[in-house]
Amino acid sequence: MSGRSTSRGMRVFTTVWLGQMISAFGSNLTAFAIGVWVYKRTESATLFSLLSLIVMLPGLLISPLAGAIVDRWDRRKVMIMSDAGASLGTLAVALLLYFDCLAVWHVVIAVTVISVFGTFQWPAFSAATTLLVPKEHLGRASGMTQLGQAAATIFAPLAAGLLYEVIHLYGIVAVDYATFLFSVVTLLFVHFPRPEASDEGKEAKGSIWREALYGWGYIKARPGLLGLLLFFAVINFSSGMGNVMLGPLVLSFAGTAQLGTIITVLGFGMLGGSLAMSAWGGPKRRIHGILLFGMVQGLALMVGGMSASALVVGAAGFLLAFVTPVITGSSQVIWQTKTPPDVQGRVFATRSMFGQLSIPLAYLLAGPLADKVFQPLLNGPLSGNVGAFIGTGQGRGIGLLFIFAGCLPLLAGLAAYASTRVRRVEDELPDYVAEEKKTPAAEPEAAPVLAAEEVAVGA
Repeated sequence: MSGRSTSRGMRVFTTVWLGQMISAFGSNLTAFAIGVWVYKRTESATLFSLLSLIVMLPGLLISPLAGAIVDRWDRRKVMIMSDAGASLGTLAVALLLYFDCLAVWHVVIAVTVISVFGTFQWPAFSAATTLLVPKEHLGRASGMTQLGQAAATIFAPLAAGLLYEVIHLYGIVAVDYATFLFSVVTLLFVHFPRPEASDEGKEAKGSIWREALYGWGYIKARPGLLGLLLFFAVINFSSGMGNVMLGPLVLSFAGTAQLGTIITVLGFGMLGGSLAMSAWGGPKRRIHGILLFGMVQGLALMVGGMSASALVVGAAGFLLAFVTPVITGSSQVIWQTKTPPDVQGRVFATRSMFGQLSIPLAYLLAGPLADKVFQPLLNGPLSGNVGAFIGTGQGRGIGLLFIFAGCLPLLAGLAAYASTRVRRVEDELPDYVAEEKKTPAAEPEAAPVLAAEEVAVGA
């Protein structure tokens, strides 16, 4: 890229990123408010947790098809379609509320529609980022993306909790709809370059179903990328167990106020890690950013399970959340640079599906493992050794589950380092994204871009 095209690409990326960040904030507002509305109507914790699976599963199941469509169509138009389609689900909730006939089954259908259309957003935005941002800034762009997600995760529930009592669910839905419109408007005023046709892209041509399956074939043919995918499946399984059991763990020795504080601390850990990744860009050897920090995440989970102390759990949670953007950002750069831009929609969608399928499994297994396996072990065979160290009372089975979950990333990291194909994935696979070309004429254009990017991050 020349300095002038780099400047233009970064401006487009920052504009789109801002729209997506505001839209994510609105979506998180609605997700929180709908959850509160459903729980107040049903008083069912099972239905409340089922909504989380409903949000996740439809998107995962159609991911390969969504990826094929992202590569076939203009990615800007796909993002507009995604926002517009998701807003239909939001609009339906608003209209049903207005006419006072909203039921829980309406919410389930609306959430499914929002999930399906939202599936197109991530692969389209990630693939477009590769075309807009030069290789040396991809890590920072990933940090900015996670910064927006972290800010929405922290501040949207706080805002929704306050707004719910004032403007109620229909007011929050209206705010969310406005954020969708803002996101669409930002996309209407930008242009995404078309990716050049690659040999891989020509090979993948065919029916929509053949193209949908191509992503898996691409990954399977490259053992380094397949190893990374398996590593992420393990750490997603591990962190999924930690996420779903954090509340029961803390409530076994502390109150709801301490739990709320710890969740807030985790959010600020994610925010801090995202800011660091935005400014730093991640380690030069991205594979170390994935594997080493993934193992740190495992150690944090283990520490969190060892003591019935809110301070220890909060500190461990902050560390776990802080390193997550480094892991995710480093991985994103590898996938963006090692995948031809014209097939990234398919590959990224398949990667997302297989990498995240372990999360619902973790949600289903965590509770039974803690109650039926680890707690009895602590009260029996392990009471004199492990139990003497971490305790044997109420909730200590969950602590042992955290220790077990933390061991998994450590073992997966060691296995990945032992694999030459994974350890040297950056060297063995060719780059499809070029470095920014530094020329004397381009230098005056490059400096303001970095300054503008830092202002955007700071905002």
